[in-house]
Amino acid sequence: MTFHLYPAIDLRDGACVRLIQGDYDREIRYESDPVEVALSFEEAGAQWIHVVDLDAARSGQPENLATVSEIVRQVTVPVQTGGGIRSLETAKSLFDVGINRCVMGTAAVENPSLIEMVADLGFSVALGLDVRGTEVATRGWEQDSGWTIFELLARFENAGAEAIVVTQINRDGMGTGSDIEGLSQVLASTGLEVVASGGVGSLQHIADLLEVEVDGRFLSGVIVGKAIHDGKIDVAEAIETIRAQQS
Repeated sequence: MTFHLYPAIDLRDGACVRLIQGDYDREIRYESDPVEVALSFEEAGAQWIHVVDLDAARSGQPENLATVSEIVRQVTVPVQTGGGIRSLETAKSLFDVGINRCVMGTAAVENPSLIEMVADLGFSVALGLDVRGTEVATRGWEQDSGWTIFELLARFENAGAEAIVVTQINRDGMGTGSDIEGLSQVLASTGLEVVASGGVGSLQHIADLLEVEVDGRFLSGVIVGKAIHDGKIDVAEAIETIRAQQS
C-alpha cells in the first residue's frame, strides 16, 4: 500500500488557519494565501492536498466554496476536502468544482446511508472519525456522538467509503506525535484504508506512522497541517522520508 502525505489547509473566513485541539477559540491565523499555499505543496511534490472548511464544520453549509474551487482550479494534483458535508447537495457542489474525494464525518454518523448515496453517484468518499480517546465527536468536534470509533467502524465497513480519516483531537495541533496504539487498533478493526491525522510535529513522527503494521497491513497516509505551516516539517523532506522508508 502506498503511503501518502496529505499537507493540509484549514479554511476559516477564507483564510488559512489552524485550531489547537479543535478549539475555535484557540485559532492560529497564517498570513498566507490558501491558493498559494496549495501551489507550494504541489511544487514540493505532494500528490494530494487536504482542505478543511472549518466554518462549514460548524454550520453544515459550504462557507469557503469559492476558495476551495480556486485551489482545485489552480493545482493539478487531487484535492480531498472535508468540513460540514452533511447533504447530497453539498457533496455535489464540491464535486462540481472538481474535488476528488470528500471526507464526511458528522453526516455519516448521523445518517449512515449518506456515504452510500454519494458513492453511488460515482464519487469518492472517506469517512472522517474525530475522536477523543475512542469517543467520536461531531459538529466541528463540539458534540459527543455517543459512539466509540470501534462501534462505528463495523457500521461503515461496506457503506461505500474507500478510506477512514482518524483524527485524535487531543493531539491535534500539539506536535507530540500520533496515537500509534489507537491507530493500530483501528487498522486491526477495519479492512478500509486508514489515514492518520493529529499530532504530527516532526519527520520522525511520520517515520513512526510508516512502521505501523497489523497483519501485513499498513496505514495509507497522514494529514499534516500545523507543523508544515509553522515550518517544523518541510513538505519535500517529508515526501523524501516516506519514499526512502518505503523503498
